[in-house]
Order: sequence, then structure tokens, then C-alpha cells
Amino acid sequence: MAYIDGFLIPVPKKNAAKYKKMCALAGKVWMDHGALGFHECVADDVMYGKYTSFPQGVKLKKGEQVWFSWIVYKSRKDRDRVNAKAMKDPRLVCDPKAMPFDSKRMVFGGFKMVVDL
Repeated sequence: MAYIDGFLIPVPKKNAAKYKKMCALAGKVWMDHGALGFHECVADDVMYGKYTSFPQGVKLKKGEQVWFSWIVYKSRKDRDRVNAKAMKDPRLVCDPKAMPFDSKRMVFGGFKMVVDL
């Protein structure tokens, strides 16, 4: 069954266009190397929870938005192969100082798909 890399990212609203442009390029790179899907979504209906929430998960600050993203792969093995190729792709510049968000507050991980309707 498919494998997913998931992300929560705090993006300053003033950097939304820059982040979207960066993601469009990254999505092309990942898809070119074999990802099955690449998705970027900006929060539209998320609230602060009493104990936890999307905004709390990234320690959202004033003037920021939560972005929820995921990449779909055939399998964990395929994810590892695609990521290795994508990270070496010269189209990507992975300088943390050039990122349009605070990467220290990004939440991410790999997930085994268990239900796929």
C-alpha cells in the first residue's frame, strides 16, 4: 500500500507567494523522480484547541498561516529512493536561511497508509 510523507509548516503570510512558488518547483522535482502525488494546502478552518491543534503544533505566531502538505509514494522503499534523488536534484536549493518559513517549527514524518478509499 502507498506511503505518505506529511508536513505541518508555519508560513508567514507575507511569504505565502514565495512559499507557493518554492513548493511548485519542489512538487515538479518530486513528481519527476517518481512521487505519485504532491499536495500543498493552506489552513482555512483550523482553530486553537484546548490541548493541541494545528496552530499549536507549529507554535504559530501572529501573521503566520499553517500549511498542511503531503507527498504520496508507492511504498516506503520507493519514498526513500525518490527522496534520495530529489535531494540531489540541482533544481532544489536547500539553504535553511533562504526558506520562506521557520524550518525549526516544521512538523514532519512518514506514514504507512492503512485505509485508501
